[in-house]
Amino acid sequence: MRSHGKRLLIRLDGVDGPDAAVAFAGATLWAPRQDVELAAGEFLDADLVACEVVGVDGVTYGSVERVEHYPASDMLVVNGHFVPMVSAIVRDIDLNARRIVIDPPQGLLD
Repeated sequence: MRSHGKRLLIRLDGVDGPDAAVAFAGATLWAPRQDVELAAGEFLDADLVACEVVGVDGVTYGSVERVEHYPASDMLVVNGHFVPMVSAIVRDIDLNARRIVIDPPQGLLD
């Protein structure tokens, strides 16, 4: 698998060329979780969902309902509010504790 523009190119055993690949257009591909290798700072959406979201000041905002993907940044959806997954806001993600610490700008979660 490799990036090509805004798409991923994936090579599959037994699929030899573009004509054979057409059969997979729109298909959902998956891999067992234990086979997925992530770089530091990368997370699977499923790992973030249900994590508790707390502020650096200790305020609890709720838990991650889902993750949305946009060109500018990925967004955590917390109680219907969008929290950009950028380092200025998301300060720590501890999957073992199921906890995400954020420093939201004023009004973000109002």
